[in-house]
Amino acid sequence: MDVEVILQRGHQLLVTAVELVGAFVIVVGAALAALRFVIDGLRHRDAAVFTRIRLSLGRFLTLGLEFQLAADILRTALSPTFAQIGQLAAIAAIRTVLNYVLGREIEHEQRQVDDR
Repeated sequence: MDVEVILQRGHQLLVTAVELVGAFVIVVGAALAALRFVIDGLRHRDAAVFTRIRLSLGRFLTLGLEFQLAADILRTALSPTFAQIGQLAAIAAIRTVLNYVLGREIEHEQRQVDDR
């Protein structure tokens, strides 16, 4: 087996692993938020409870999106074509905007929780 093939397979495995970590973080965050909603949200029905659940879910989503972006960067790192660079730029822009909006939302919600 030639070194280039080994590197290519290793690179693909690394990209897949980082993508799976990102997906896992998002799934765990969604599951925990759903569980907290069922346990706390339905019992208390208080806006503060829902805000804390949303903050927690937002943090998981932000972290998961960061892993997904890292996987996209890794995918393009080995001899990228102009099409791949363009796709990465579009994906990075979309995910960066999503992370920015989520971050602002988290900060806003956190301030509301702290004020109470």
